[in-house]
Amino acid sequence: MCGITGWVAFSRDLSQQSTVVGAMTDTLDHRGPDARGLWLGTHAALGHRRLSIIDLEHGTQPMPTPEQGPDGLPRAVISYGGEIYNFRELREELTLLGHRFTTRSDTEVALRGYLQWGTDLVHRLNGMYSLAIWDTAREELLLVRDRLGVKPLFYHPTEDGVLFGSEPKAILANPLARARAGAEELCDALLFLRTPGRVPFRGMHEVKPGHLLRVGRDGIREERYWALEARPHTDDLKTTIATVRDLLDDIVPRQMIADVPLVSLLSGGLDSSTVTALAARTRAAEGRRLSTFSVDFTGHTENFRADAVRPTPDGPYAREVARHVSSDHHTITLDRGRLLDPAVRKAVLGAWDLPFNFADLDVSLHQLFAAVREHATVALSGEGADEVFGGYLWFTDPGARAAETFPWLKLGAHRGLDPRSLFHPWFIDGIDLAEYEADLYRTALAEVPHLDGENAGERRTRELGHLTLTRWLPILLDKKDRMGMASGLEGRVPFCDHRLVEYVFNVPWEMKTFSGEEKALLRAAAADLLPESVLRRKKAAYPSIQDPAYDRALITSLATAADGEAGAPLAPFLDGGSVRRLTDKTADGSLSEFERILVESTARMDDWLRTYRVELTDVKDCSVPGDTPRTPGPNHRSTVSAGPVMRGVSE
Repeated sequence: MCGITGWVAFSRDLSQQSTVVGAMTDTLDHRGPDARGLWLGTHAALGHRRLSIIDLEHGTQPMPTPEQGPDGLPRAVISYGGEIYNFRELREELTLLGHRFTTRSDTEVALRGYLQWGTDLVHRLNGMYSLAIWDTAREELLLVRDRLGVKPLFYHPTEDGVLFGSEPKAILANPLARARAGAEELCDALLFLRTPGRVPFRGMHEVKPGHLLRVGRDGIREERYWALEARPHTDDLKTTIATVRDLLDDIVPRQMIADVPLVSLLSGGLDSSTVTALAARTRAAEGRRLSTFSVDFTGHTENFRADAVRPTPDGPYAREVARHVSSDHHTITLDRGRLLDPAVRKAVLGAWDLPFNFADLDVSLHQLFAAVREHATVALSGEGADEVFGGYLWFTDPGARAAETFPWLKLGAHRGLDPRSLFHPWFIDGIDLAEYEADLYRTALAEVPHLDGENAGERRTRELGHLTLTRWLPILLDKKDRMGMASGLEGRVPFCDHRLVEYVFNVPWEMKTFSGEEKALLRAAAADLLPESVLRRKKAAYPSIQDPAYDRALITSLATAADGEAGAPLAPFLDGGSVRRLTDKTADGSLSEFERILVESTARMDDWLRTYRVELTDVKDCSVPGDTPRTPGPNHRSTVSAGPVMRGVSE
């Protein structure tokens, strides 16, 4: 997995910048606790933190080529994070082409693949990866991110080059970068979606999924090397089911390659249970048992209250699947105190670096992964199945299908998760949130490929699938990556294999739901793997704590921010009346889960502004007639000055 970072500057000598590059690298020590490496050249410097998974004794990075140019420098140097699942096949091909290898690592395969194929290498890779290659002869940096964006990669252009890193904190550790945000960045922070390339730090960007960047003396050039395409689906139902199963039979064992302990996360839902069952078969063929892990809360199963998104608790189903596949199962039980622990919540924010938030789901996932890390270094999970096979309510809900915005925002607002509702209208209008959202939606729709002859219903379903895969899935992958790598745990997501995504994207909706159940296609493909109760189980979201005392603690934190205590950055913009209404609902126990997410995400945004000392600029001084908002003027620069900027949030 690992963490990568670096600096390219064409008008200065970076060979003497080991202190700065070392500081950038050290912010990523949690992503790679096993080794640290730097490579310094005249105009490029690369840093690497290694999480050893394949070829534990070798594969040290940054890795230079043995071949040198006339100037005595290596032909190229790589700093790479992630996994290339087809590296063995590529290694064999490169060996036949005359390449010689000194390690068993996939890193060396990527490096030598670049020497052989140049940027055409990206079309040959199957995996999740972010990689940086400095070509010394061309004096060009290549930054590449995998097709679905499973692994993160951020960059910050400078006057003479670029800074980059696996997480924003690595970039912000360089004096050339500053933590700033204006109206556009605040809009990004408020909306529950991830727009490819955008980051809520001004001047910072993310390499888009399926894209590469070339950084040279003439600037930065972006190239897209992969995108979803609309193709006619000619397979019948039987063939389609068999093809999905054949793909999964190849994907899961391929993603189990590791020289360290590997486990599977098991919720008892269709997605994780399918991955677990296939992984258990692979382990059984090796004469071993698979270990599985799930999360629960004290008293949760015994006192479970069903709702629209969680009709059943996970615990009984997870245990049933574990018995069915004969796994060595572990339940990690958390309590309210752990989820509210200030040190844990600070660590979660430090892992994210960004103001995105999934309420207690973030914190419980962070703690689950910390516990799993005591047993293993790699964990399989079921992320991506709902996005690929259409498991969300918005694929069928009439209101969501008709919405002229992202469908999950429509459903969320209907249930109390509306980012506008806690802020003064003049603030929301001042940052032009409505127009910003509408513009993002128009842009996203314009990217959707279509087939000639699609009717209105088919066209809309394809749009919903594309929006879900490109704007919703990325934030879930972000969450999984950040919470896992905070403890040095690599998460692998078989349903995000690009071959499966490409195939199922073009399967007609009538075939995906042929039995009348959500994800009927996946249920049919996994029919022989799982107990009947799990095959028929209705979708249940990741578990959330059901404890009124947890909600009361949250609302207290938000009320403190709204009152402006301790210099809360959001205080001038929050509507006290709206906060009090949610406080009253918390007191009488009627606060919904979606309102809880709203409360927690708003408090998280305030913490983010404070912890990262974010300078607020370009926030308009807009107000309604007769109102006197507590807001800075249009030229105001607000700097929050509490606490250390980067390393402090992860220590």
